[in-house]
Parts: sequence; C-alpha cells; structure tokens
Amino acid sequence: QVQLVESGGGLVQAGGSLRLTCAASGRPFSTYAMGWFRQAPGKVREFVAAIRESMANTYYPDSLKGRFTISRDNAKNTVYLQMNSLKPEDTAVYYCAAAKSPRVVTATGSYDYWGQGTQVTVSS
Repeated sequence: QVQLVESGGGLVQAGGSLRLTCAASGRPFSTYAMGWFRQAPGKVREFVAAIRESMANTYYPDSLKGRFTISRDNAKNTVYLQMNSLKPEDTAVYYCAAAKSPRVVTATGSYDYWGQGTQVTVSS
C-alpha cells in the first residue's frame, strides 16, 4: 500500500504561481512512477504531468508544457508540481497518483494509488 497526501492548493490570481506537494508513505517511493491529474466540476479527470521512478523522464500534455513542472525527491518521498502563469481554466481538484512501472503514464487506469486531492482555484 502507498498512501498519498497532497497539499499546497489554494486561491490564486490569474498569472500567479502555486507549488503542490504530494507526500508518500508506505512501499518504497522510488519504485513508483508518479503522476498529477486534475478534475474540474463536470469534467473528466485529465492528465497533468508524470515523472518516472528514476526521474530521467517527465511527461506533460502539450497544453501545459512550459507552465507546469513536475519533480520528485526520492529521499523525502515527495513529488512536486510547480504551476506558473496560472489561468482560470486551471481551476480544478488536483490529484497525486502512484503507479508501478506503468506503460502509459498519461492514463488514469495505469495508477494504483491516489491521494484525496487538493483544490486549486484561479481567479480572473
């Protein structure tokens, strides 16, 4: 079992920045790929970013490249999501997730463990 707890969400004005943190406990964190997803009201959960176990590869949808950055600190069992130049359409609940050697890091079905989510609200 892996337990994930997100933090760092909140209310920010458009153009601002936030850094989300996901703290993991349980099985060795370094053996899991980690992902961030988000879900806005009435919409499906969508992929935001992912990072491989070794930190050698990161993944983003084209729409978020250049604004969002995922990173991890395996010594601290923590993964981060730095979000810059935030827009009102980034408003959503953001979820951290862990996957064991996923083939497709962008798919929600690839992930075995999920956090409870943290709300991000961007005002215009």
